[in-house]
Order: sequence, then C-alpha cells, then structure tokens
Amino acid sequence: MSLRLHYLVFTRLLGWLALLCRSSASKDIELLVLRHEVAVLRRTYPKPRFD
Repeated sequence: MSLRLHYLVFTRLLGWLALLCRSSASKDIELLVLRHEVAVLRRTYPKPRFD
C-alpha cells in the first residue's frame, strides 16, 4: 500500500514538472492536435437535428 502511494505521488510530481518545463511551441502543438481530434469527432458524430 505504501509503495503504491509513493509511486502515485512520484508520477504526479513528474507530470507537473514535465508541464512546467515544456516550451511554448510544444503546448501550441498539443492544442492543435486536440482541436483536430475534436473536429474529427464532430464530423463522425454530428449533432441530432430536431425537426
């Protein structure tokens, strides 16, 4: 139990450090990729039309 808790805290801290160290270009690229994924999902599952 203690080992799992330490592992979870350690991985969370590493994730936060990785976010702090990322460049602006890296964040911009991630936003573009996420926007593309949203656009693809909207095309795949269009909104229902209420006639």
